Formats: sequence, C-alpha cells, structure tokens
Amino acid sequence: MKINPFHQNPVNPYKRQEAKVEQAELQKQKKADKVEISAEAKEMQSLNKIQEGRQERVDQLKAAVENGTYKPDANKTAENLMKFYRQS
Repeated sequence: MKINPFHQNPVNPYKRQEAKVEQAELQKQKKADKVEISAEAKEMQSLNKIQEGRQERVDQLKAAVENGTYKPDANKTAENLMKFYRQS
C-alpha cells in the first residue's frame, strides 16, 4: 500500500543554491574590465621614445665606422671614463 502524505511541499531545497550560483555568474558577466596605467608604466612608455633617439644615433655611428669616417677623441673618452668611475 502506498501512502501519499498530505501537504507535501514540492520545493527542491537545492534549487535555492542553484539560483544563487546563477545570480553570481550573471553579476560576474555584468562587470566591465578596467585598466589603469600607473605613472611608472607611463614613464616606461616615454623611455621608448628616448630609445628610438638612441637607436638613430647608434645607426649613425655604425655607418660612420663602416665608412671609415668615425674619428673618436681619445682624451674626451678618457675624461668621461674617469667621471663615470669617480661617481660610482
């Protein structure tokens, strides 16, 4: 014999948990991504411009060396080396 209980609540207790998970996923999808660039990163980006200028100078020096027109000043080089090592 089968007994059917009266006033049985057909609510699934896990349904509420599933609804919370779904709602959390929707909240994640609604959030927009934001990117903030720090001052240090902006400074690093400006260094690329400086490096481009340096690269141009290096290319000029390479061309002068290859052509044989580059004549370094030994005294100036020695003075700059001394300044560098005295500062360190």
